[in-house]
Amino acid sequence: MTTGGPPLHPRYDLTDHHGRDVTEGEFQGRYQLIFFGFTHCRMVCPRALSKLTEVLDDLGELADQIQPLYISVDPARDTPEVMRAFLEQTYPKFLGLTGSQAASDAAQTDFRVFTGRGEDPDDPEGYAVPHTALTYLLDPAARYVTHFSDVVDADRISARLKTLLMMPAGAAQDPSSGS
Repeated sequence: MTTGGPPLHPRYDLTDHHGRDVTEGEFQGRYQLIFFGFTHCRMVCPRALSKLTEVLDDLGELADQIQPLYISVDPARDTPEVMRAFLEQTYPKFLGLTGSQAASDAAQTDFRVFTGRGEDPDDPEGYAVPHTALTYLLDPAARYVTHFSDVVDADRISARLKTLLMMPAGAAQDPSSGS
């Protein structure tokens, strides 16, 4: 499987942390800022979600044009209830998405996200889920615009998003990614 880079097809058919079925079409008219991760992650995901929260805060009212999404790569543990408790407590700007293993795998394939379950003796359940650490941006028509690698800092992401959000509608296609 090819991983990283632009999604093959930026699609998903999952359940949000309120129990509603959603697809990428649910947020027509808003940009989607998407990070794949899992609630038991101890380093990469909290760092990414904190950075993206900082970005959204920095955008001010422009952030109203964005739906931040956290898509689980560990749907066995990340039920809608677990996602809701995790996000509402620490990252309330994000809507969590999860689903069946098949639905999660399909979203990961479409976005070219690598995941692998590995042993982790420090985890109470004995495993972790290493995964691709990219943040994807879809435009208001749910088309891929760009992605940001984990090493891109909050200021650079904010600056790029401000530029894109202030462009005329339909002009935000950016195949030259911010990675």
